[in-house]
Amino acid sequence: MKDIIDHLASTRNLTLEQLVGLLASEDSEGIRYLFHLAHQTAQNSYGNKIFFRGLIEISNHCKNDCRYCGIRRSRTGIHRYRLSKEQILQCCQQGYALGFRTFVLQGGEDLWFDDDRMCDIVAAIHQQHPDCAITLSLGERSRQSYQRLHDAGAERYLLRHETANRAHYQKLHPADMSFDNRMRCLQDLKEIGYQVGCGFMVGSPYQTIETLFEDLQFIRAFQPQMVGIGPFIPATGTPFADRPAGTVEATLRLLAIIRLLHPHVLLPATTALGTLHPQGREMGILAGANVIMPNLSPAALRADYSIYDNKLSTGSEAAETVNDTRQRLAPLGATLLPDRGDFKPQHPANDEPET
Repeated sequence: MKDIIDHLASTRNLTLEQLVGLLASEDSEGIRYLFHLAHQTAQNSYGNKIFFRGLIEISNHCKNDCRYCGIRRSRTGIHRYRLSKEQILQCCQQGYALGFRTFVLQGGEDLWFDDDRMCDIVAAIHQQHPDCAITLSLGERSRQSYQRLHDAGAERYLLRHETANRAHYQKLHPADMSFDNRMRCLQDLKEIGYQVGCGFMVGSPYQTIETLFEDLQFIRAFQPQMVGIGPFIPATGTPFADRPAGTVEATLRLLAIIRLLHPHVLLPATTALGTLHPQGREMGILAGANVIMPNLSPAALRADYSIYDNKLSTGSEAAETVNDTRQRLAPLGATLLPDRGDFKPQHPANDEPET
């Protein structure tokens, strides 16, 4: 087991057989070593800093009907909302006072937030908080749209690829969505100059060890600045409502593997981890994660952004308790800082992975 982990860390690559071994292993000492090495690698890249981003969920309207998502177009019985420009700016102002220096605007693919509206919002945030980074997570858009938003001041974009396997992608999404377009979006974002984030759900329906291996190889080749993974959690009112959730353990192992594959990546310990386990995000940090994203959305609307069941939206998830979050991270030797937390590129001369 240790030999496999050391090989992964030194070559930044692994075989399908090695991945099977890492995910199936019952060698508790070996898994502890995996997590320790991943955590150490994160600290070697970024020190003991944990970067925190203020998440603002701007809309739960969506034109898509993804089979796993709780805000899919055809789902009924949920309260739909959109934040106004004024509400979004107020969230940023509150977050700035709490020490946030990155704002993440996330939402369904809501056609109401067209380019003119979004560019106006992004430009206003950029004008009011020029020392902050603006991250968008608004799904698939045209290259022209991505360019306009970048020109307005957005520097980062999160778009989970969901799966690097074409057949698997189609099992997760409706017929009017395409694997090729998702990949086109990611490539456009990278070419425009965004810091780009991709990612996938751990334990999603129809996921296999082979599709997971393809995901890891895609991440290794694409070299995103951010990777967001979390356990699949089923959502009421979706075709996958009765499917089993992904596990915390598999997610932690994959976080560690991704950290060793891509040592400088910005890697969140996600809300989904915190939903499945009270110490989920702390466990994620000890497995190599170095980003958390507390919620800055208006408290009355947080539960309406129900992309999966029982989503954590109060208590330690609320951005107002950022001091409590600092205290929870302190025993880990981690420091939560008011920092943009930009991606730190590797040094090609001495840091290239083996091909």
